[in-house]
Amino acid sequence: MVLAASAAGARAAGDTLRIGVITDMSGQYSEGNGEGSVAAARIALEDFGPTVLGRRIEIVSADHQNKPDVAAAIVREWLDQKGVDVIAEGVNSAVALAIQSVTRDRRKIFLISGAGSSDLTGKACSPTSVQWTYDTYASSNSTARAVVARGGATWFFLTADYAFGHALERDAARAVAAAGGRVAGQVRHPFGTPDFSSFLLQAEGSPANVVAFANAGSDFANAVKQAHEFGLPQSGRTMVALQVTLTDAAALGLDVLQGALFTDSFYWDNDEGTRAYARRFFARRGAMPTAYQAGVTSALTHYLRAVRSAGTTDSAAVMAAMREAPVEDFFAHGGRVRADGRMVHDMYLMRFKAPARSSGRWDLYERLATVPGEEAFRPLGEGGCPHVRD
Repeated sequence: MVLAASAAGARAAGDTLRIGVITDMSGQYSEGNGEGSVAAARIALEDFGPTVLGRRIEIVSADHQNKPDVAAAIVREWLDQKGVDVIAEGVNSAVALAIQSVTRDRRKIFLISGAGSSDLTGKACSPTSVQWTYDTYASSNSTARAVVARGGATWFFLTADYAFGHALERDAARAVAAAGGRVAGQVRHPFGTPDFSSFLLQAEGSPANVVAFANAGSDFANAVKQAHEFGLPQSGRTMVALQVTLTDAAALGLDVLQGALFTDSFYWDNDEGTRAYARRFFARRGAMPTAYQAGVTSALTHYLRAVRSAGTTDSAAVMAAMREAPVEDFFAHGGRVRADGRMVHDMYLMRFKAPARSSGRWDLYERLATVPGEEAFRPLGEGGCPHVRD
């Protein structure tokens, strides 16, 4: 475990509001999350100020190693012994579900940025959690409808075999069917597999004209790169990224990714507000921010404003203040926190640029459409959140 604090952990909790950023510091999600998410949290503090309600604000951080049991143990210790008030980030859906169970039991707030399973605001929802950046429903819904409308009617899923991949495939398959397409097949691969040849052979042998990657991080990077080597895009099949991270895309390059469609919640070059934020982040990290990292800054800023507005760190009061106030910042315009914990905001249908149209390493996306939040995210009544009453 990696643990870093800006002051001694022995300081009385009453004098300090502690933010715990738990993320993947060393595994396949570390480039798009990791230390960059801690930097994003520090930007939120720079913007808000060093204190709230007379309490100094501090950040602690840890590496959950993509292990749910490790994550749950760290968070339990933070909440029970270290005086941590709020948990942020939590990339990896299986990890986030474990963390959410702990924070639900302790009645502490969990601001989810990196984890995507729509179950986090569905059957596993919590009255003290907010899923900020995206989810598998929003990521797949707009993309699937757009691809089917463009003639990509028959799909094959290459799916990561854990909670996130399962949710991504499930939500995308529903969207495909709703748009008039069909699923011709699917295969599930282990988390962290280096060799996708056997899985890609199944995709190649299917009648599908769309190959959809329901994975992320290095799984996505390895799968797409090997699909290109297999000649799947060259054979006329449409490649669909159901969830992609800017840092992974920059590492892969547009020669491999060009033309693929996907949906995202944030892009550094969307407008002047995102560009201003990106310049600050780049000065710290030497890379443009991912949606997950930008989401950490936005979520923590909204949380700290809610603490100030509520006049307390009591979770119920702060959550009420977070739901009452609109989210209006560089990340979201007119966003709102729903009763099920979903932060509803616009999403963006994107396409990877052709290499000749890119001006540099981070100039990768072109925006095709803005999808209003009410259309992008699952309707409140359809998620099955047990504490929501229609």
